[in-house]
Amino acid sequence: MKAGLKLPEVTFHTRVRDDSIEGPNPFRWQDKTTSDFFAGKRVVLFALPGAFTPTCSTYQLPGFENGFDDFKAEGIDAIYCLSVNDSFVMNKWAEGQGLKNVKVIPDGSAEFTRKMGMLVAKDNVGFGARSWRYAAIVNDGTVEAWFEEPGLADNHGEDPYGVSSPETVLDYLREANATAAA
Repeated sequence: MKAGLKLPEVTFHTRVRDDSIEGPNPFRWQDKTTSDFFAGKRVVLFALPGAFTPTCSTYQLPGFENGFDDFKAEGIDAIYCLSVNDSFVMNKWAEGQGLKNVKVIPDGSAEFTRKMGMLVAKDNVGFGARSWRYAAIVNDGTVEAWFEEPGLADNHGEDPYGVSSPETVLDYLREANATAAA
């Protein structure tokens, strides 16, 4: 993937809260497409190896969540976190993280991740097929800027983090906006 390319069109199987459903699990299935998430908006999309994992839960997700107002000030409409996890896992992780700003996208079957060229084996840590860590600025479904961690490979011995950090993406936006204003 790189700047200038359109995101692949896929259907994500999500669970959404529905207060008309009684009981301890008031959620229903709702399919959403790539267009549902990205059409007509300028967003940050970041993908990571797994919900509840240390780097993702301690740095990357909280950084985007806590920096939401700064991203909004730079022209971002929404921030999405994608992982090759099902909707049950992603929703529970979002709840546990207390998310108010970042929305999660479950790519349980890895279809989007595969079509993005970012699907890697992480059998070396017992994960199976997962997303390589990356971030992107997406404008109306087209990648505007791409931030991919180095070393994309199956069973990579490390979990690189920095290129796709909220700080890096925000610095890029600030510089791009300052250049455009000059």
